Amino acid sequence: MSKWSSRIYTYFAAFTFLLTFAVLFPAFLICSWVPKWNTYGRKINHYWAKTYFKLIFLPVNLDFKTKIERGRPYIFLANHFSYLDVAMMGFVPGDTVFVGKASIRKVPFFGYYFKKLHIAVDRSRIKSRAETMRRAGLALDKGSSIVLFPEGGIYTQNPPQMVPFKNGAFRLAIEKQIAIVPVTLSYNHVILADQKDLILKRISAKMVFHDPLYPSNFNSEEDLKQHCFDIIQNQLLLDNP
Repeated sequence: MSKWSSRIYTYFAAFTFLLTFAVLFPAFLICSWVPKWNTYGRKINHYWAKTYFKLIFLPVNLDFKTKIERGRPYIFLANHFSYLDVAMMGFVPGDTVFVGKASIRKVPFFGYYFKKLHIAVDRSRIKSRAETMRRAGLALDKGSSIVLFPEGGIYTQNPPQMVPFKNGAFRLAIEKQIAIVPVTLSYNHVILADQKDLILKRISAKMVFHDPLYPSNFNSEEDLKQHCFDIIQNQLLLDNP
């Protein structure tokens, strides 16, 4: 795509995002107000993600290395290089609660919906981090899965090389004895690079769901964390030689 066609495509994708969110916002709002309906709000999130990528003609190739058991909670951990990552993690199957940065709560409308149906964390505050892990643990106890970016945000200066993972998700997995599913978002840093001038490229995306990592199979939290890191990083290097 030329520079101008890419820019037009970016405007089209942004407009489509806002339009589809505006159409669905009343449903999100109602589901966020009624605690028993929170699950339906998150289910709408899945349909929104699938519909959005179809509407902008951006194919997402899902590569399942494993079968995700229906009704079983997991902790899904993915690399984070692009603003596109959050929307694409909507393809994660089952009822999933996202753990995101507290700053997302400041985004008009979207922030309100997010804090009601998902979990926002302020990593600069120890109390907030502890409360986030407590709420994530409660979500797992209720049978929901957790979606989390273990790098803690978009921090790498050299994608597809990740920065070291934070410990929270792995500590939670060991405490709850919940399997971790590493997820590789292979090309999002190319499709929508984290740059001042955001330009979306219409390139096929790829999302790899790796085999679950069971905490009981590892000697320590550090061992589990390193193994998860290596799986995602090796796939990134394989897809981006």
